[in-house]
Amino acid sequence: MRPRSRYCIDTKRLCHLLLAFWMLLAISGSASAQDGPVGDPLRSGLEGALRGCEIWVLDPSSWLDDPTRFLAAVDLGGAVSETESLPEPLLPPEPFRRGNRYWRINAGPSEGYALVVSRDIPMCHITGGGEVDLQPAAEAVVASPDFAERWERIGEERRDGMVSTFFKLREEPKLSLVISRADAPGARRDRAQVIATATYDLGR
Repeated sequence: MRPRSRYCIDTKRLCHLLLAFWMLLAISGSASAQDGPVGDPLRSGLEGALRGCEIWVLDPSSWLDDPTRFLAAVDLGGAVSETESLPEPLLPPEPFRRGNRYWRINAGPSEGYALVVSRDIPMCHITGGGEVDLQPAAEAVVASPDFAERWERIGEERRDGMVSTFFKLREEPKLSLVISRADAPGARRDRAQVIATATYDLGR
């Protein structure tokens, strides 16, 4: 049985932390926004974060000595920057908080994604939020032919206005992914709107 996702953030303190982070993200990323993704930055930002997840977990040589190949795989130019830390709501579950590195992806004036990876554990964690509705972009990514070609859908759960869809990578089924997002457009903005976690099963 899959563990249920616990992504709803209800306290005022955490809501304020989230909103403050997205504003900080926008301010720090505004100078390099011209070098960032083209087209729909909400969608391309999530797609880039997912590409980063895949290469980080499956190809440690892409970042072990130098993150150049990892960043090339993310392919979002100056929209990506590394930071020393992130607010608590944007961190992965406690067991994954080892050897972490933190990346911010600017996707608009007050929205973006946080990508947390690990040097010690084969996992990555993406959180997206801001003042703009990210649900349509997340749905577009999950429903795209390119995504379906790489990731096989294996299940889905709905809870508290969120839908979590489970996948495994077709080329390497040991790599699993869960993407959680609002179950309809126009959901709350004061919590994480998109959460994705990828893990590699070392036991099978």
